[in-house]
Amino acid sequence: MSSEKNQSGWQKVAKRIRVPLGFVFAALYLWLARPTWTSIAAGAVIAAVGVGIRGFASGYVKKNEELTTTGPYAHTRNPLYLGSVVIGIGFAVAALSWWVVVTIVVLYAAIYVPVIRGEEEFLSAKFPQFAQYAASVPRLLPRVTPAQIGSAGERGRFSPELYMKHREYNAIIGAAVVLGALVAKLMWVSR
Repeated sequence: MSSEKNQSGWQKVAKRIRVPLGFVFAALYLWLARPTWTSIAAGAVIAAVGVGIRGFASGYVKKNEELTTTGPYAHTRNPLYLGSVVIGIGFAVAALSWWVVVTIVVLYAAIYVPVIRGEEEFLSAKFPQFAQYAASVPRLLPRVTPAQIGSAGERGRFSPELYMKHREYNAIIGAAVVLGALVAKLMWVSR
């Protein structure tokens, strides 16, 4: 989403390694996890909320085409990342391991903070109204009432086509695979 030439060194690296690093973390996660049936169930509910947030947000955003300020983007500038954080919390609960919690916090801080900053630099340069939007809408933790940016009556609407275009259904698949792996580990360990 952001322009490579305007990013700092770590922003570029963080943007490029976040997906491969996720696969490495998945292996570490499964090794460190000490799930129970209760922790998996509770974690699955939390992760499902995160998947829902990501799915809802993906149906609003037109990446690099317009500054999206409606729907979940009227509550937080980064609902996709908020959804990822909630999914991470769900996975941490499901794993029932403090090492997983610490690792998730470190990885999210090291990867998402610079990526978000880089994307905001890009949006600020591309969309003049970004400064007003950023002043009204928090970066990550959502505001309760939606900010009114642009036309007073502009509400936007969820687009299933955008959801499919962004392939956000992959978050459902990924969460199911992780939770399924925890179930398999629990069943294998309890034999």
